[in-house]
Amino acid sequence: MYADRIKHLPPYLFAAIDKAKQEARAKGVDIIDLSVGDPDLPTPQHIVEALARAAMDSMNHRYPSYEGKLAFRKAVADWYRDTFGVHLDPEKEVLTLIGSKEGIAHAPLAFINPGDVALVPDPAYPVYRTAILFAGGRPAVMPLLKENGFLPDLEAVDPKVAKEAKLIFLNYPNNPTAASADRAFFRQLLDFAIDNEILIMHDNPYSEIYYDDRRSYSILEIEGAKEVAVEFHSLSKTYNMTGWRIGAVVGNADAVAGIGKVKSNIDSGAFGAVQDAGIAALRSSKEVVDSIRKVYQHRIEILASALQDHGMRLEKPRATLYLWAHVGQDSIAYTESLLEETGIVATPGVGFGQHGEGYIRFSITQPTERIEMAAERLERMRAA
Repeated sequence: MYADRIKHLPPYLFAAIDKAKQEARAKGVDIIDLSVGDPDLPTPQHIVEALARAAMDSMNHRYPSYEGKLAFRKAVADWYRDTFGVHLDPEKEVLTLIGSKEGIAHAPLAFINPGDVALVPDPAYPVYRTAILFAGGRPAVMPLLKENGFLPDLEAVDPKVAKEAKLIFLNYPNNPTAASADRAFFRQLLDFAIDNEILIMHDNPYSEIYYDDRRSYSILEIEGAKEVAVEFHSLSKTYNMTGWRIGAVVGNADAVAGIGKVKSNIDSGAFGAVQDAGIAALRSSKEVVDSIRKVYQHRIEILASALQDHGMRLEKPRATLYLWAHVGQDSIAYTESLLEETGIVATPGVGFGQHGEGYIRFSITQPTERIEMAAERLERMRAA
């Protein structure tokens, strides 16, 4: 009945976690869900109000443009200029997305023929690999290892594979490892891509969730990046808008156009009122994101300390909503026992790829009092 592309896909990681949560709740367990990076903080009020006003505009009740409103694309370009010092042509180098996941999933269809090679990190957000598979491509794994700071060792990539590869997916600040990349790494990555004629697809939704004033980078800040790179950005994490489904892909004009061709044949664009609200978000004062960041940093401190006291090995991250904890054993079995003994739901590292085995990912997107309760439950488990 099913096509081979569906038959050969692994179960989607978070769908399996949802099932485990439902079963625990059915048993009456008060679960603390630290498995998914879905912000619990509300969308800032001025963005909600912008949506309400835009929803009353009858022009937004009609089909939107495929590439997105020019006003939204200009707002994205302005935000990139103000945030990273990157200058973008909003008409050619910015494309509106129905959330960055949609763009990531569709992008390989524009560049990968059946049998083509694409480089994917491991562990990683599962959509990179499945997007390649949907396009008929062959994912070639780049391990992300602790000894390399969870950065891929580009020099270890087989030269033959590098020459065959059409594109590479990467994501810094990183999900799931919470690692960050510096400008020197991005320079090395760009040189690697230019030498091997590889298109870089950099997924950057966590750039504004950084701590201790150590800001994160856009790959487009590096000279020559537009020759070989596009970057996906989402308003989901920066402005607590995961349910709104609004984002953009920016960078190399030909690549942006290719993704746009795919989208124009698959969807009819993002709801105009959500784009108008996105403009309000992108024009928010610096204090809006600063206040969100402070809440997350406090939670990171609480949970990191509790996990370390519990015997897990981890480094406090510079960015993201995650803690990547080494437990040194079967990650699925560990998360199952953690749920059973404490009611805490975490994500087994192996769900992000074979090189994630032995690790657990914890998210901090629960109210602070629930994070504190999770810390208390871990302490009771340790003391038992």
